[in-house]
Amino acid sequence: MLSSNDINRIPVKNLYYMLVYAWDHPYEKDIISVYDEDEKDLLNLLSKILLIKVKSLIKRGLYKEYTENKEESSIIRGKILFKESIQTFSHKRGKMHILEEDMSHDIPHNQLIKATLYYLSRNEEVEKQYRDEIKKVLPYFNSVSLIQINHRFFNMIKLHRNNQHYQFILDVCQFILQNSLLHEGDSNKLFQNFSRDHQKVARLFENFVKNFYRKEIQGATAKSEMMQWPAEGDSTDLLPIMKTDISLRLGGRKIIIDTKFYKDGLASHWNKETVHSAHLYQLFAYLNNDVYYSNNKATGILLYPEVHKSINLYYQIHGFDVKICTVDLAQNWRGIHERLLEIVKGHLEF
Repeated sequence: MLSSNDINRIPVKNLYYMLVYAWDHPYEKDIISVYDEDEKDLLNLLSKILLIKVKSLIKRGLYKEYTENKEESSIIRGKILFKESIQTFSHKRGKMHILEEDMSHDIPHNQLIKATLYYLSRNEEVEKQYRDEIKKVLPYFNSVSLIQINHRFFNMIKLHRNNQHYQFILDVCQFILQNSLLHEGDSNKLFQNFSRDHQKVARLFENFVKNFYRKEIQGATAKSEMMQWPAEGDSTDLLPIMKTDISLRLGGRKIIIDTKFYKDGLASHWNKETVHSAHLYQLFAYLNNDVYYSNNKATGILLYPEVHKSINLYYQIHGFDVKICTVDLAQNWRGIHERLLEIVKGHLEF
C-alpha cells in the first residue's frame, strides 16, 4: 500500500479534482479553477473553495424549510394539540398545547455549514486571511443554531430538487468535519489524518476513476457490480462476496477495472519483479465469472497509482485481454485525464 509520504506527492489541486469526481460534481473543477492555486494543504484549499461557494449561496439566499414548534400558549395559533392539553390540564390555566409550523433557516443543511465555518474560523491550521473572511461570513448564519455535529447528523440531511444546489457545499463540509473535527486524536491535522487512513484514500481513488469514466466517456456506464458464484453445494451463502471495483460498459463491450492503491504495481521476489499474484487471481476470478453468465469476454485492467515507475503491460490469458497499468497522480491534471482515457482506448469505441 502507499505510505503517507507517497500520498503527499500528489499535489493538493489534484486531490481536489479527485474529490469532485468522487463526489459526482465534476463540473466544479471548471466553476472553481485551481490550476493556479498553490495552497499548502487540502484544508486551506477546501477552506477557500467553501468561502467562494458560501458567499454565492448567501447572495442566492439561504434555504428555508418548515420547522415544527410545540408550546403551551394562551394565544391560539397553528394546530391545537387536544390530547396533550387534556393530559396536562393546561385548559384550566387558560392555555392550550399548540403545534406551529414556521419557515426557518435553522435546519440541518445550514447548521452543518455554520458548524464547519465556525470550526475553520478557530483552526490555526487555516491561514489567517481565510479565518478573517470566514468571521465576516458567519453573521449571515446568526439565525442558525450552532450545534455539535456527530456522525449520525449527516443522515438527517435530505436533498431534493429545491435544495439540490446545497449538495456540493455539504459534501465539502462533511469531508472537512469527518476528517478533522470528528477524528479522534489530533483534530487539526486534516490532510495528515486523511492520508494515514489507507482505506479512505483507496476508496477515493476507486470512486474517482469510476466517476471519471462515467462522466468523460459519453454513453458509458461505470459502477461496482455484484457477481454470483456459479456454485452448487452446501451453504453457498458462505462463499465470499464478489464485487468489482469498476465495471465499465460502452455498447457491447465491457472492461472490469480493479483499482489498487499500492506503492508498487509490481511485486519483488528474490530480486525479480512480478505482477502481484493475489491481484491477478482476483481479476481473473471476475473475468471468469463474468463470461460464465454473459458469454462475452470482458477486458480486465489492474490500475495502480504511479510512484516509482510507469507500468504498461498487456497479456492475453485464456483468451482474455488483461492490462496492468499505472497513472501518475502527481502530474498535471490534463495528463491524468489523457492517461485514463488512453488506458481504455482500443477496448472501448469512443
